Amino acid sequence: MTFTLPPLRPEVRWSIRIVALDSDEVLLEHEPDAQLKTASVGKIFLLVEVARRLFDGTLRADARVEIPAEHRVADSGILYRFTDPRVAVADAALLVAAFSDNLATNALIHLCGLERVRAVAGELGLRDTALLDYIRDERAPEHPWTPSYGTARELADVMRRLDRGEIVSRDVSRQVLDWLGSDADTSMLADAFLLDSLAHVGPEYQGMVLRHKTGSIETARIDVGVLRGPRAGVAYAVGANWAVGDKRASTIDTMRELGEQIRRHVTGLARDEEGDA
Repeated sequence: MTFTLPPLRPEVRWSIRIVALDSDEVLLEHEPDAQLKTASVGKIFLLVEVARRLFDGTLRADARVEIPAEHRVADSGILYRFTDPRVAVADAALLVAAFSDNLATNALIHLCGLERVRAVAGELGLRDTALLDYIRDERAPEHPWTPSYGTARELADVMRRLDRGEIVSRDVSRQVLDWLGSDADTSMLADAFLLDSLAHVGPEYQGMVLRHKTGSIETARIDVGVLRGPRAGVAYAVGANWAVGDKRASTIDTMRELGEQIRRHVTGLARDEEGDA
């Protein structure tokens, strides 16, 4: 099928890239090198570092995380609501992937070291994409300008390389994708896939398997992932930033249009047509 770029509102800056997994054919792109704030998407690089340490033995999966008072945050996630937030390292990573958990993120960055986590993207060969900082309730002038930033070209490539087992090692790539399989935020592109948002680790609606990460702040929405279906597979990265106002409604509508094209491409099925689950 042929992908079509939906109309884009001029007050929203987009970076879009959709790539076929098996052929590397670019199915659709728009400003793929535009550098955007990517909100929580940069947490993927934290998950890469945690997985690497689990497999090289420098971290134990069952070790308990400590959360310094200066890095306690709420908002995104559920760990801040736990009676005992001192969860195991592997469980903290799962919370980051499944609920973009800010408190678990800060605990794991503190455990690994901020400079070490910052270095991950560069070690993967990325020039315009990275995780920069802890999650903070207030971002002061001395703090980095954003927790993470990136381009659709590089983020789509990260997801493609994870799918191929090329990020650090096959074991590390598989572990990161396994965590991302529990991402419960299907509010953006993934809304068009019609998956059970709380249960799609295995093949779900029309035989689709999704591994993705989203980012959301007042002035941005980002969804990056890998979707495989019975007909094809794609890696995608779709990000939107705006300067003023709240453009989430039109932005998410555009993302859902793109998601529907992706769904149709990987399944070959109409939206309500029965497929293998």
